[in-house]
Amino acid sequence: MRETVYIETSILGYLTARSTENLILAANSKVTQDWWEKRRMDFDLYISFIVLDESAQGDPEIAAKRLEILQSIQLLEPTETAEKLTLQFLAKSNLPSKAANDAAHIALATVHGIDYLLTWNCKHIANVQIQKKLAKVCLEFGYELPRICTPYELMGF
Repeated sequence: MRETVYIETSILGYLTARSTENLILAANSKVTQDWWEKRRMDFDLYISFIVLDESAQGDPEIAAKRLEILQSIQLLEPTETAEKLTLQFLAKSNLPSKAANDAAHIALATVHGIDYLLTWNCKHIANVQIQKKLAKVCLEFGYELPRICTPYELMGF
C-alpha cells in the first residue's frame, strides 16, 4: 500500500505560478514542479472540496489550470468528525479564526488517516509551534496528526 498525500491549495499555487524575479518564490515553484513531475506518482494523492473552492479563485486562466490538474486527484469527503476537529483546532491552537480553511485542511487529512499534508503555508499549517498544539488535540480525539511538510521534505533525495 502506497503512502498518501493531501495536496493543500498552496501547492497548486506554486505549481501554476507565473515566473517571478523573487528568488525564494521561484525556488519554491521549481521544487514544487520537480516534486510534481518526479515524486507525485509514488503516492496516492487526495484533496478536499476546500481545495477545489480555493483553487477556483483568482486569475481565471490560472484557476482553470489549477482545476484541470485537480481533476485526476481523489476527493476526501467532509465528515462530522472533521468539522468537530476543525473547531477544536481553532479553539485550542494559535490558529486565528481567519485560518478556518487551514484548520479544515488539517482536520480532513487527519480524520481520513492521510500520511502527509503537503503545503507551502508555513504561517498556519507547516508551523511547528502550531503543529505541537494540533498534535495534542488530535490525540484527545484519538487521531494522529499527519506529517505536515513542504515539497522539499518529500523529494526523496
